[in-house]
Amino acid sequence: MELNQRNLQPELMDDPNLDASLHEHALTGLRTVNRWSRTDAAIWSAVDSYLLQQREQRDPAVLRVLDIACGGGDQALRLGRRMRAAGIPGEVHGCDISPTAVRFATKQASSESAANVRFFVSDVFNTPLPQDTYDVVMCSLFLHHLTELQAVQLLEMMYRAARQLVIVDDLQRTLSGYWLAWIGCRILSRSQIVHCDGPMSVQGAFTISEAVALAKKAGWVNPAIQTHWPQRFLLTGRTSK
Repeated sequence: MELNQRNLQPELMDDPNLDASLHEHALTGLRTVNRWSRTDAAIWSAVDSYLLQQREQRDPAVLRVLDIACGGGDQALRLGRRMRAAGIPGEVHGCDISPTAVRFATKQASSESAANVRFFVSDVFNTPLPQDTYDVVMCSLFLHHLTELQAVQLLEMMYRAARQLVIVDDLQRTLSGYWLAWIGCRILSRSQIVHCDGPMSVQGAFTISEAVALAKKAGWVNPAIQTHWPQRFLLTGRTSK
């Protein structure tokens, strides 16, 4: 498996004509994969550090988060759950270009009575992000779907829109990451779409150095990056607003 360069390929779940039942089956599989990866713990760690700083500065502890390209809403719902458990007032909003994904996510939110989480349809490349509305703007497993030009555009939009913090969590393009995706997707999901798209996503992902370079190109000041299980990175940036 040659991973020295990105091999960005159209993924099955990106097809707007994908059958809704197959799409929902894949989203169900990804929900299991995301739970196993514990990405929400890494994201929460970054959010919690931000909240600690706000408390030290005696700023209001109301938190408003936007999750871009939220898919089935897994990370938004888990973040909302952690906020409720910690007694932190605020809201998590998730947006996605796919009406099927938003319907699926909304249904999940309703089933667990997640009153602080809601979802809406939006194409971020054709609809401006709300300005001065969200303290944290994040995305998870979205960057690897994009060309380098689109990735820089997204990171720039997120950085401008966030009041305080930008979070990007995604796959690393590594050989171990490829095989973890190949094996893990087959163990954790019966969806053939997940089986296909999982390893393909790693082929299209960025390396650590590439992700940092993209953030700097997008105007982030002192972007920070760390790795976490399973072969993923968490890229964060503090805005100056």
